[in-house]
Amino acid sequence: MEHQILARALHVLGVVLWIGGVAFVTTVLLPAVRRLKEPGERVDFFEAIEGRFAWQARGTTLLVGATGFYMAQAWNLWERFLSPAFWWMHAMVAVWVLFTVMLFIAEPLVLHRWFRESARRDPERTFRRIERLHAFLLTVSLVTVLGAVAGSHGWVP
Repeated sequence: MEHQILARALHVLGVVLWIGGVAFVTTVLLPAVRRLKEPGERVDFFEAIEGRFAWQARGTTLLVGATGFYMAQAWNLWERFLSPAFWWMHAMVAVWVLFTVMLFIAEPLVLHRWFRESARRDPERTFRRIERLHAFLLTVSLVTVLGAVAGSHGWVP
């Protein structure tokens, strides 16, 4: 049981660092970049700062994925994925997959280049897209965290 307790503690720590970072980027960094930089400078400045956070996000998503899989296996939670009452289990996996694909595939292979080209043509519109994307990711993440905490403590709507 000690391994499962450690896995849950590491899982929660990973989620706090990961989603907390997304919250910081969305609610603090992006508004500051909008206020402090001219439209043509925003995307480059944002990418320079967010690039440092990307490594934290990649590491924590790997930690969250590994510990989540471990807990599902150790506690034999697989049947929960067959029940709509455990929607938050599906949501956790969906958010994890979404971020994992974005951080490890889409961003380095496609999005980074696409945002740079888009920013050259229309920097204001590109920055608004970045803000909307982060707001969407944060909203989905927070709903998932809320549902997971409530659901894992027995609350089923």
